Amino acid sequence: MSSLITIVRNKFLEAIRSVNPPGRWKILVVDEHSQKLLGSVLKQFDILEENVTLIESISNYRDPQPEFEAVYLLMPTTQNVDRIIRDFTNHKQYAAAHLFFIEGIKSLIGGRLTSSQAEPHLQGLKELFVNFWATEAQTFSQQDPSLFFSIYSPPRTEAAHKVARDRLEEDLRFTSKMITNVCITLNEFPYIRYYMPPNHLPLGPLKPNPTTRPPPPPESSSRWRTNLARGADARAYESVETDFVTKLLAFMVQSNLEEHKKANPEFAKTDHSRPRATLLITDRAMDMVAPFIHEFTYQAMANDLLPIEDGVRYTYKFQSSVGAYEDKTATLNDSDAVWTAVRHMHMREAIDKLMADFNKFLEENAVFKGEGAANLNDMKEMLANLPQYQEQREKFSLHLSMAQDCMAIFERDKLPLVANVEQCCATGLNAQGKTPKGLVEEMVPLLDSREVINASKVRIIALYIQYRDGVPDEDRRRLYQHARLTLPEQDAINALVHMGVKISRGPNDKETKKKMKQKVNNEEEYELSRFKPAITTMIEDQVADKLEMSLFPYVRDAPSAIPLQASSLRSPPPQATSLRSQKPAWHRAPKSAVVPDNRQRVLVFIAGGMTHSEKREVYQLSSALNKDIFIGSTHVCTPRQMVDDLKVLDLGGAGSKAIPNGLRDRREGRRPYQDYYDEKYFTKEAAPRPSQSSLPTPAAHKIVSPSPTSSFQGSINSLTPSAKEDKKKKKGLFRF
Repeated sequence: MSSLITIVRNKFLEAIRSVNPPGRWKILVVDEHSQKLLGSVLKQFDILEENVTLIESISNYRDPQPEFEAVYLLMPTTQNVDRIIRDFTNHKQYAAAHLFFIEGIKSLIGGRLTSSQAEPHLQGLKELFVNFWATEAQTFSQQDPSLFFSIYSPPRTEAAHKVARDRLEEDLRFTSKMITNVCITLNEFPYIRYYMPPNHLPLGPLKPNPTTRPPPPPESSSRWRTNLARGADARAYESVETDFVTKLLAFMVQSNLEEHKKANPEFAKTDHSRPRATLLITDRAMDMVAPFIHEFTYQAMANDLLPIEDGVRYTYKFQSSVGAYEDKTATLNDSDAVWTAVRHMHMREAIDKLMADFNKFLEENAVFKGEGAANLNDMKEMLANLPQYQEQREKFSLHLSMAQDCMAIFERDKLPLVANVEQCCATGLNAQGKTPKGLVEEMVPLLDSREVINASKVRIIALYIQYRDGVPDEDRRRLYQHARLTLPEQDAINALVHMGVKISRGPNDKETKKKMKQKVNNEEEYELSRFKPAITTMIEDQVADKLEMSLFPYVRDAPSAIPLQASSLRSPPPQATSLRSQKPAWHRAPKSAVVPDNRQRVLVFIAGGMTHSEKREVYQLSSALNKDIFIGSTHVCTPRQMVDDLKVLDLGGAGSKAIPNGLRDRREGRRPYQDYYDEKYFTKEAAPRPSQSSLPTPAAHKIVSPSPTSSFQGSINSLTPSAKEDKKKKKGLFRF
């Protein structure tokens, strides 16, 4: 299947390559956000190789370059449109302008361009629809953790309900545009299904409240009793109780796609070789077990236990060839082949594979004679003696360091004992597949222990409360006492009520209706990895046509409504034995079968944050179910982040890492979407143009005009000394 990163990269390259001025060289103009999106999938060198002589920021002071044509790659904000117009008003900044907007531009501000003085210089305008972060081959993100608070933080006063709902609807509209961009990029107009929680009312600002609810219908006559007879007023009054964040988001995405299809009739033309995709929209509240459980696959475990910044940057101790240790920061992404090969393996399998690959590396390079590395410490000693293989040394050193640190924390924090209790709570079964007995007797000593950190105790109690479907208030207080939790840690557990979790239980309370039936994974080899996130069941049931309509209704048409001939194109449901995680198979030779490039797609979006375990499941299910499955969210959340965010959920995120000052305050009521968008992507203007008489042009801003005979030809293999010197000069032309 095609990597989402590759698809986005190619869209950017196609846009840049489509501009071929007579003089061959061109200038690329970006803004702060478009530059970050571009940099997430392309290196600076890759851009310069496309006959780009200079990259400029539209918000900076720029010297006029009337001899070069410019490629503008920008967010479609009113501010950027004004800047483009300014570039061609009363002077000529460039010979011509080729406009590429990161996503769809509103006709209102687009019209300002065509009616301005810049219009004669505009050579073309295209919308790319790539305003999302392609973080991995099969994952995408909005990278906005503040939306967790926008979705789930309860309004603190009665008067704040309407403001909070207006703010949330703005955020959801923006999120729906991001999901729409992914669909357009994949050229898919999917069936859309959304999660309808059976166990709680809408949460956060969507919770039914008199200030946001339409007035009740008049009951003037006894004969108007049915909902149908009472009409639109009654339906509007009652619909508030089903205004879940997933439903609002699903209908917004449907509307966006229909609008795009109307403007672009060729969009998502039926490809008879690839069945139509399905988009499943759910939210974090559907599964509040996954964010708390200790996972022991490499990526999930490392992001849980180690200080990995934003899930991609890790600083570790690297032993140089002279034996000295130095700090090194590595980037964990799809360009690291070692990382992608082991990230979804259980830690034990990952270490075994690292050892096997390292010993194979030694054999192939004949560095050592005799036996290879027998354990991680052997690897560490041998790596220090491989200065001539710098790149391989760094990769093996990185993952060796991460694996060692994870295992040290695993033993130090008593995670084998902690994880056993967690698995029993999460699955409702012990390792033998029976209802756990004596769970409290196992749990309380861990809560009392000073060797178990408080963060683990919070996670145990949160999972136990969910397992019991709430506990009496007195029992919860005693659990807090045993664990010696701080008040903020207690707040984190108490805040689960805002996530639709029942935390308090009375003697006469009935059982809560379960959200998703948890399937028992009897094939899992590791006792501490029996739990599977709820999205696993959701995706398997969707592919097998067993996903309940009441739990996941369709927004518009359903596959059963399409003609029989088209429906026959759908892949047959896979055998049940292939749906579960397989035994380790990394050491076997790869199968010769090539994955077809026309498999049906399943898109999953989780509002409020996705976990690394859910990302892993998507990769494994893609292989097991023979589907191209992509997963996205507002952001990726780790267990540590989830606990920290729950601590301040009642405070609207005030004090959180994402929004230290809390949710933005809005008092002006609803506003046009373009105003919201302009505010989100507002960038400060650079200092005014310096006076020619008083200030010389800084050396960094001088333009090096390329020579027609320059060795900068766009070939990465051209490594002559003159080419190297040219490339070094080009690097200095970036103004960020």
